[in-house]
Amino acid sequence: MYGLCERLIDCPYCGESITVLIEALDEAQEYIEDCQVCCRPIVFHVTPSPSGEPELVVLTENDSY
Repeated sequence: MYGLCERLIDCPYCGESITVLIEALDEAQEYIEDCQVCCRPIVFHVTPSPSGEPELVVLTENDSY
């Protein structure tokens, strides 16, 4: 399933809950977006799942794989 999914995440820096858009693709992806509250860089790891909903892990830059 392709398209955008809205997700609620907790910033790994400030802990604030923010809403982000995740693009569902058929391959894993990694990218960085700044937190809308504290402006620090959040690393997003998005992987496809059999259910069609992408699996999402958010980390700090220092905790990145």
